Amino acid sequence: EMSEVSIGPSFTRYALKPAEGIKLSRIVGLQNDLALALAAHPVRVEAPIPGKSLVGIEIPNTTKSTVGAGTLLGAAEFVQSDKPLLVGLGRDISGKAHFANLARMPHLLLAGATGSGKSVVIHTIINSLLYRNSPENLQFIMIDPKRVELTIYNNIPHLLTPVITNAQTTIKALKWAAREMDRRYDLLEAEQVRDIDSYHKTILAPAIKEAAEETSKNSGGRDVPERLPY
Repeated sequence: EMSEVSIGPSFTRYALKPAEGIKLSRIVGLQNDLALALAAHPVRVEAPIPGKSLVGIEIPNTTKSTVGAGTLLGAAEFVQSDKPLLVGLGRDISGKAHFANLARMPHLLLAGATGSGKSVVIHTIINSLLYRNSPENLQFIMIDPKRVELTIYNNIPHLLTPVITNAQTTIKALKWAAREMDRRYDLLEAEQVRDIDSYHKTILAPAIKEAAEETSKNSGGRDVPERLPY
């Protein structure tokens, strides 16, 4: 039985409900026959679709549609989210927008063949972060040995230093970042909070509010704790 059809940017997925007693291995075995009959390659059989009692048959679209970053950054999940480090990744096989919280993955490796889109992903991640954060809330150290990918960002106010292109400056920047990390750990330990988010909510925000109230009463205000940009 046909159940549903999901049309994505690159693939269309047909979901089928197998008859009683049909083994999934029989359906998977028809993959090459389906590719021949449909004159489409590659045809992928997903048996079963995760979370559903259905078998998916994914067929590449004749014409792939481009997923624009603007459609991701304008999505409700992105606009209404309170996560400062949320980044747009793209759309899945059903066309649903996908996002990831960079704060949950402190280490991220992008790999792929030449021309597979690594640079596009990096630019999308950077632009997602720029759209969500002011320079006070987010700062970048960009290192670009190729000299052609990230130098276009040299004029943005979020840069701690101009885009680094040589090895010696890179080593100095990484040493500074390690020292800054240790300094922040000491600060978080002294304030008894576990991360930057908690620090901003429980230490910085109340202090700013109190300082604003004192200023409005013309009592001179008070010193506000240091803001820790991401």
